[in-house]
Amino acid sequence: MSQTSWLLILIALIAGIALPVQFSINAQLRYTIGSPLAASAISFLVGTIALSFLTVFSNQPILLKNALAGPAWIWIGGLLGAFYVFATIILIPHLGAGTTVALVLTGQVIASLIIDHFGLLHVPVHTIGVERLLGALLIIIGVFLVQKF
Repeated sequence: MSQTSWLLILIALIAGIALPVQFSINAQLRYTIGSPLAASAISFLVGTIALSFLTVFSNQPILLKNALAGPAWIWIGGLLGAFYVFATIILIPHLGAGTTVALVLTGQVIASLIIDHFGLLHVPVHTIGVERLLGALLIIIGVFLVQKF
């Protein structure tokens, strides 16, 4: 495996670690300000400011005209991200971090398999085989165990 592959795996693992931390921080933000919707907006505002700052100082132009020329569905990503943040702010206090992450992961695996299998949203096709289904089943069993115990 190349050094680049190891770096990408490390980045993916760090991103995975960041999610339950973000969920928990956002849930506390909700309690501090008293509103899950406002907490979601603040979380996105802070992220928007940080990414805008990085974009400006990385000399990467914001090519809004290119985005406007693309298909309309590319704008849905931000809405899905907002829903994701909002949903986790609601779920963490009721389900806990472990169960929330486990259920979110299950949904991600199921959706990812479908997207890969059919090549949806211009993703390269990776057909669902026995091994991939077995992996998904093991994750779902793990989710059940996390939620049960």
